[in-house]
Amino acid sequence: MDKNSATGLFLIAALLLVYLYFFKPEPPKETPADKPTTAASAKPGSTTSAAPAAPLDSAAAARTLGAFAGAATGSAQQVQLQNDNLSITFSSKGGRPEAVRLNKYKTFFGKPLDLFDAQSAQIDTRFRTIGGQTVRLSDLYFQPGAPQPVTEGDKKGQRLSFTASVAGGQIEQVYTLFDNSYEVGYDLRFTGLQQALSQEPLTFSFVDHVRQTEQDLKQNRNHTTINHYLANDDHGSLAEASEKPEEITITEPLKWAAHKHDFFVAGIIANNQFPNGKFVSTVDVADSTFIKTLSTTLTIPSADAQQGKASFRYFFGPNSFSMLKAVAPGFDRNVYLGWGVFRWVNQFVILPVFHFFEQFISNYGIIIALLVILIKLVTWPLTYKTYVSQARMKVLKPEIDAIKEKAGDDQMKAQQETMKLYSTFGVSPLSGCVPTLLTIPILFAMFQFFPNAIELRQEPFLWAKDLSTYDSPILLPFAVPFLGSHISLFTVLMTLSTLVMTWQSNQMNPAAMQGPMKFYSYLMPVVFMFVLNSFAAGLTWYYLVSNVVTLGQQALTRRLVDDTKIRAQLEANKIKNKDKKPGGFSARLQEAMRTAQERDTQPRKSDEGTSASVEPKPKKPTRRS
Repeated sequence: MDKNSATGLFLIAALLLVYLYFFKPEPPKETPADKPTTAASAKPGSTTSAAPAAPLDSAAAARTLGAFAGAATGSAQQVQLQNDNLSITFSSKGGRPEAVRLNKYKTFFGKPLDLFDAQSAQIDTRFRTIGGQTVRLSDLYFQPGAPQPVTEGDKKGQRLSFTASVAGGQIEQVYTLFDNSYEVGYDLRFTGLQQALSQEPLTFSFVDHVRQTEQDLKQNRNHTTINHYLANDDHGSLAEASEKPEEITITEPLKWAAHKHDFFVAGIIANNQFPNGKFVSTVDVADSTFIKTLSTTLTIPSADAQQGKASFRYFFGPNSFSMLKAVAPGFDRNVYLGWGVFRWVNQFVILPVFHFFEQFISNYGIIIALLVILIKLVTWPLTYKTYVSQARMKVLKPEIDAIKEKAGDDQMKAQQETMKLYSTFGVSPLSGCVPTLLTIPILFAMFQFFPNAIELRQEPFLWAKDLSTYDSPILLPFAVPFLGSHISLFTVLMTLSTLVMTWQSNQMNPAAMQGPMKFYSYLMPVVFMFVLNSFAAGLTWYYLVSNVVTLGQQALTRRLVDDTKIRAQLEANKIKNKDKKPGGFSARLQEAMRTAQERDTQPRKSDEGTSASVEPKPKKPTRRS
């Protein structure tokens, strides 16, 4: 490596550390979400009356709500549907979900996990009257019915209805929650309101001020977004990590939209479709109560509401790939598994193997270790080829050193002679790189899998309390630049094992690792210690086990690979290739290097010629008389 390349690598490492310093994760904070809400504490099927709303002036109500002003007065009551998974609190003011608690989950801080409550979110639907007024369902008081048992096939549950008699007709909202389900059926019906209701589409809105539920606030925020799925089977989402306002307007029909809260989802799925929609996310980094605000707006055809076709399903539950896959087409996109080939690796390789081990082993740290061993066994032929290539380069080191000594400072000549040497002995410098490149999709797939796998959430292993976030057995009384106020022990052990592995690899391939390149091979693991200090403990544990297994593979390979036999094989290749012209990549590389050398020497010759042409001619001696 020349001086310029070494300087470039150093600057890249410095820039990475500067980036990490200014964008380091914020310390966890216990937020008001940790306090149980009154709504979520209501008993199943019970109704409680709140303080009566201030009575509206009849004239003002008539101007604002038109023929629907008759339902503008009343008292808000809370009614709850509940199964083992969910506790959903509804308000009779608007006949809408007001709070959702996931019964089987807790926040990282050990508090009940409320997906949203009356203070953090609002679900509403508005419509236009024939007189031009805009009416929101939240403007109207509905009469709640008692939860009724319901059976559909082999599914049993409860059904709750809200009705409001207005404008000579009726608005009815019906919710159905089956046992052992995270889905809530929702039907919206406008009966006998043809003369009062405009034919403009209804507008459904969901404003969601998301609270922190995980240890790492920055990751919690960056994994929170809005996803949507079009009727033509296309999908999209807002940018997750952006701290600037994000907005998307969709003019095509949609099948569903979902607010993804890192490991949990609040979504609505149309049995028919939504004609169009709009999605907005905003962030106020100074707000310690809400980490991000998500807003979804969807239209509902007026005819669907009047003809009994406005049927939907809410999903309030964990962001589990296997579960979401059964909810609706494309709904599993709420689990981010990477893009392109990395998603395929996670979806079709990692997840099936992971869930297979789950059937027999309850400790997820052991499952991760077994996953590493299995992957290493499958990729062993590729890594073995890499080791053999390194051994060949090691055997040729004396010849390479001799070429460098002979060439001196002429790096171009040294590279040409080195490539000629490789061609003579039948060695390809890329033969060790290609097998390694083939294992990169698995490496990056793991990088996306562990921070997004709800299977690891709040699963302890050794000193780590939660494998889905960083382990912090060492807490510092102050913040260290680029590192934060904690030290991840898994990350430290991973870094040490990487340094040992780097040293061992350099011993096997001393020709490739010399000078500045050798220094940077040891620097980069230290840099990545700062990068990964706040990443999921499951990821750094995976890399630690992977390094240990790799060290074992290298030790075994040194026993299997005999340098004497490799030298004999290279000598045989030299005799075989004695009269053979280089071809393929080697020939193209040599030609490119020769062309570059000629281009570099051309100006030098030109300068010499110019210098010679302007040199004054010596004067002829004068003849004395």
